[in-house]
Amino acid sequence: MNTAVAKELTDHQRNLVALGTIVRREINRILRIWGQTLVPPAITMSLYFLIFGGLIGSRVGEMDGIRYMDFIVPGLVMMSVIQNSYGNISSSFFGAKFGRHVEELLVSPMPNWVILGGYVAGAVLRGLMVGAIVLVIAMFFTRVRIPHPLITFATVLLGATIFSLAGFVNAVYAKKFDDIAIVPTFILTPLTYLGGVFYSVKLLPPWAEAMTHANPIFYMVNAFRYGLLGVSDVPMWVAFTLMLAFVAALGSLGLWLLKRGVGLRS
Repeated sequence: MNTAVAKELTDHQRNLVALGTIVRREINRILRIWGQTLVPPAITMSLYFLIFGGLIGSRVGEMDGIRYMDFIVPGLVMMSVIQNSYGNISSSFFGAKFGRHVEELLVSPMPNWVILGGYVAGAVLRGLMVGAIVLVIAMFFTRVRIPHPLITFATVLLGATIFSLAGFVNAVYAKKFDDIAIVPTFILTPLTYLGGVFYSVKLLPPWAEAMTHANPIFYMVNAFRYGLLGVSDVPMWVAFTLMLAFVAALGSLGLWLLKRGVGLRS
């Protein structure tokens, strides 16, 4: 009995070491090319704040009783988190698949959840780092308040996890580097811009409002807006139920793809 427990503990420790190794590799990759991973989002979001918040926002006035600059901050932060979480894992894992060293992970004794968890954790950390940078930049344009810190952190963590898992699925099915850019260009970007980042859904006609409610990013943006500003167009329980469902579904899909070796084994 003691031998079995000792072996189980040894396997558990081995998995933690493997998980930490993958995460550390991803973090080192992010920091090694920080000029490509952290600086561009900061510059892009600064322009958004300057143009949309400063120049156009002064003419828009208020949105839902909130100064327009304050209103767009949560959406821009979530947009940067979503895009960078997705982009990090899709490029990193596809690079591993393209270089054939992902096969070494698959034949190793580490379980699939360690492989998936390591890559997802690295992508989530990049999303959180970029989100924190954008939030600091926002402080130069407006006073950032966080009346609901737990909801704020939970939303950004779940949002980053969802799109990290989605990026992993994209990388698994991608056959060339161009395939990685298709989803962000034709699906992710339109959903983000139509997810209530720059406007309130109450301004839309009924048919457009109904379509917006079918957009999952809309719920993430509003949950994060509630955490920062205390206002939202959707109930929090609906937003969190949807986000948890996406994490469970995409996580299960990612593990199944690793188990079957879809697009990974020659």
